[in-house]
Amino acid sequence: MAAPSDLAFDPWDPGFLADPYPAYAALRARGRVQYFEPTNQWLVPHHADVSALLRDRRLGRTYQHRFTHEDFGRTAPPPEHEPFHVLNDHGMLDLEPPDHTRIRRLVSKAFTPRTVEQLKPYVRELAGDLVAALVEKGGGDLLTDVAEPLPVAVIAEMLGIPEPDRPQLRPWSADICGMYELNPSQETATRAVRASVEFTEYLRELIAARRKEPGEDLISGLIAAYDEGDRLTEQEMISTAVLLLNAGHEATVNATVNGWYALFRNPDQLAALRADHSLVPSAIEELMRYDTPLQLFERWVLDEIEIDGTVIPRGAEIAMLFGSANHDQAVFEAPDQLDLTRKESPHISFSAGIHYCIGAPLARIELAASMTALLEKAPTLWLAAEPERKPNFVIRGLEGLRVEVG
Repeated sequence: MAAPSDLAFDPWDPGFLADPYPAYAALRARGRVQYFEPTNQWLVPHHADVSALLRDRRLGRTYQHRFTHEDFGRTAPPPEHEPFHVLNDHGMLDLEPPDHTRIRRLVSKAFTPRTVEQLKPYVRELAGDLVAALVEKGGGDLLTDVAEPLPVAVIAEMLGIPEPDRPQLRPWSADICGMYELNPSQETATRAVRASVEFTEYLRELIAARRKEPGEDLISGLIAAYDEGDRLTEQEMISTAVLLLNAGHEATVNATVNGWYALFRNPDQLAALRADHSLVPSAIEELMRYDTPLQLFERWVLDEIEIDGTVIPRGAEIAMLFGSANHDQAVFEAPDQLDLTRKESPHISFSAGIHYCIGAPLARIELAASMTALLEKAPTLWLAAEPERKPNFVIRGLEGLRVEVG
């Protein structure tokens, strides 16, 4: 599938996927909104517009709280995709008020800042162990040896998923997240449906076990969570657990490998970080901005809006380009330059508005723990081979990141 010849945006082109940021600059220069026919979406590339639209209640992650598919001018998903949509559509990321408000409030009771803060020692110890193992063997794949196992273990520990069951979580997540790419194939949908069925069945059994014997874990907390008579339904609990797992590690995994690859390509910045570990917090924010793990976030137009004179009708879909917004020269000085000392970084990598990432504090703890462990235990870490980029656009990451320690 090709992009229109006059539009630099081509999310299926390997060259674009390798470095989409020049194309984003061209998009921003063209204006505040452009229609993209291959996906039937309106692309929004500027930081100010993306930030405002994430908070605009005329847009929604779903439209089904107000309209049927027919009323909205949309076609219902194929019946064979139902297991994926049941799972996805009951998670708070794809709900609007009042259901979103109710579920987020209940989840927040079991996902408090205090709970996250209490995880710090566990996260740091685990990161240290993973990096020590990498150092002991002289290197390896930073993706599979450190970036993946850390957040998967942390969110699984929070949810109370037994350790022997954890290896299947990442494959389920990867298959489900394939549906968030633009125009997913039938093969992608088939894998997502199968993963949705298997993950749902697994969690249904785990929830039944926790009902009989509650623990200190998040699933037990979700079962017990209530407020003013509201509770989570079983499907909402299942969808919430899957969302927390998927969102709770996908961004962290990709931020880790994207970030270290960026550091290897900017040796002056890596040298500055190695010389001053107090730069870790600002480095994390800058790396999340510089090569954004989630490049695009979608919204449905529930009520007609106008952007810079262009009327976008109800029923249209807006594609907010996070990666472009994070490189907008109107907000970031020298946006294509990696600067770990950047003092102001209002990036939107964790979204904004009512759908702001509930796990952002945990993600920052995980990223800081792995980065600090690598700086302390592997000060001579270097890139052993140029990585291959995953053929995905929306969720931006690498197939692996081979490193050596001398």
